[in-house]
Amino acid sequence: MRMRSAIAALSAVLLSGAALAEPLGDPDAGRVVFDQCKGCHMVGQGSRDRIGPHLNGLFGRKAAAHEKYRYSKGMQRAATNGLEWHADTLDAYIENPRALVSGTRMSFRGLKDPQARADLLAYLRVYSDNPADIPEADPTARGTDHAVDPEILALVGDSEYGEYLSSECTTCHQASGAANGIPSITLWAQEDFVIAMHAYKDKVRPHPVMQMIAGRLNAEEIAALAAYFGALEP
Repeated sequence: MRMRSAIAALSAVLLSGAALAEPLGDPDAGRVVFDQCKGCHMVGQGSRDRIGPHLNGLFGRKAAAHEKYRYSKGMQRAATNGLEWHADTLDAYIENPRALVSGTRMSFRGLKDPQARADLLAYLRVYSDNPADIPEADPTARGTDHAVDPEILALVGDSEYGEYLSSECTTCHQASGAANGIPSITLWAQEDFVIAMHAYKDKVRPHPVMQMIAGRLNAEEIAALAAYFGALEP
């Protein structure tokens, strides 16, 4: 009964739409969407870690911050780069986990329906701090769609041009494939490379240096770099 009353209270706030231009999700519908997550995650009273961490108190929390759970190196790197879980970053992660966090262990391929994501986030928001304080406390707004255009993904990069452009990359990333505190991008799958770079370009990924570098590159240049590093033998 407590959970139902909490959802009912939150629904009333969400439907009011106070101070937010974007439509908000329906937590009752989100509870149904969460069925897709139950194989790995729990949420609510008595939740515990399973294959994935429990999702209580998720909003406003730093990535990889649940001390009792062993996170992937990719998620730990994202946390070091400043990733926090808010409506926009959660929306991006649920839409395409590997676009936001390379090397994530989450096997879920992504939820493409923006309304289903909004509903799911509204449901998860019930189990975070002070859900009645929406919109002031980390609102569950519908996130921006950061999917990469299929035409961009279909671009065939010129690896020789990518080699010419690569000098800025290799000032930090080692062409040898070594990862001494900085992740390797050698032999990275081209699609993963392109998705990651556009996520930095769109400021979905939080690393400020990578946002600056990606922001200076156009789609053809990103494709060229992906082709070069994707075939580079360490």
